[in-house]
Amino acid sequence: MDTTYYDHGTLTERWERAGQFFEAKDYTAATRVLAGLVAEVPEQTGPRLLLARAYYHSAQLGRAEAELRLLVERDPVEHYARLMLGRTLQRQGRHAEAEPHLRLAAALAGDFARL
Repeated sequence: MDTTYYDHGTLTERWERAGQFFEAKDYTAATRVLAGLVAEVPEQTGPRLLLARAYYHSAQLGRAEAELRLLVERDPVEHYARLMLGRTLQRQGRHAEAEPHLRLAAALAGDFARL
């Protein structure tokens, strides 16, 4: 597979391109760009979170789960990653595993009615 287009440009240009693909709902193309970005800047939360979201929306749930687990391991109070992890687990039919993540995400977001 030719990835030249997806890997071309500066980090900023590729980040913008990934965002355009994501906004256009071309989640598979977004994952191609974002996977390269995450490999180059693995410590950055933004690209990894957007990659997880693109995986989720393109039904690559195992990959989404792996990225989200890494994010919450690094930053246990990253509420959106927790929320996405819970939803990813729900979508896989793993409701009991999802519930603690969803409850924690709600608490971190100040949604105490959910608790």
